[in-house]
Amino acid sequence: MSRNPDNREQFRPDDHDNDHFLLTTVVGSYPKPKWLNRARDDYEDGAFGESEWTEATDDASRVITREHEDAGLDTVVDGEMRREEMVEFFAERIDGYEFNGPVKVWGHNYFDKPSVVEDVEYDEPWLVDEFEFVDDVAERPVKVPITGPYTLANWTFNESYDDDEALAYDLADLVNEEVEKLVAAGARYVQIDEPALATTPDDHAIVGECLERIVADIPEEVRIGLHVCYGDYSRVYPEVNEFPIDEIDVELANDEYEQIGVFADGDFRPDLALGVVDAHVADVESVEQIKRNIREGLKVVPPEKLTVSPDCGLKLLPREAAYAKMENMVRAAREVEAELDAGEIGVPAVEDTDAAPADD
Repeated sequence: MSRNPDNREQFRPDDHDNDHFLLTTVVGSYPKPKWLNRARDDYEDGAFGESEWTEATDDASRVITREHEDAGLDTVVDGEMRREEMVEFFAERIDGYEFNGPVKVWGHNYFDKPSVVEDVEYDEPWLVDEFEFVDDVAERPVKVPITGPYTLANWTFNESYDDDEALAYDLADLVNEEVEKLVAAGARYVQIDEPALATTPDDHAIVGECLERIVADIPEEVRIGLHVCYGDYSRVYPEVNEFPIDEIDVELANDEYEQIGVFADGDFRPDLALGVVDAHVADVESVEQIKRNIREGLKVVPPEKLTVSPDCGLKLLPREAAYAKMENMVRAAREVEAELDAGEIGVPAVEDTDAAPADD
């Protein structure tokens, strides 16, 4: 269900030239400046103190936030400059977790997979300082990505709870506390990242209950997004229609929209945040290609319900490629808006999944 279909309009820039408005954003992560990686090494080796490391991450946050604004994004993040891994970052801040060393996940890649050894509890805020810093730097609205409770439960060793479902629900209550504090600090756009749902999609009911807990008492003017990485979306749709979210962000560009028909049944309820550039390849899509990708989203929702984003976080790309993708993405969105204003684009009926997009 859509919590509030009107809360996206608050992100329309005052100087927006077109009548139509396709909200442009990013999923979250972004390539770190090389000097920040060197600073991290010095910090971990003891050559940098806490204050030097804070200065380095603050500087990187400023640089990337402004880079997102230079690309023209309507809502920005700082590229998660203070985060290395989406589970570890939060597990380090939640009472009840502990770390016992890395585990091998594939090839030569390791993940410092945490364990839950006692009931989880909320202590200090996780992201409020980060949000307030970025919000002070940014001229555009700031989106806050948070790893969701289902993924936090699913990607850890559970040594305390009877099952992962009970752990996920307790974690959802903690996420709710964090979102309440973010809202009090001024946040109006929160994205819950649940990549684990794509790997175990039969648990959509658990994710739905987690989301109900997360949004409890959160004002409807606060936009709640859900990001689900690549998977078989037919195993979670139409169930996601019942999630208490404003938009769902899906990863479809990397398979050339083979699954777009899953959602194009005429009953898709939340806004669609559509990946229109591939986060896994450094080749930069042309503006014309991205415009064709945007039109795939118009098979599912009308323009006023379409958000445009990369497929996923961009942190594994070369930074120049990540920036070029964002820049082309924004330009493509603005051109599609202008073509919609001029009546040059015929938007297919949402139930017509085989309709071909109009020629550029």
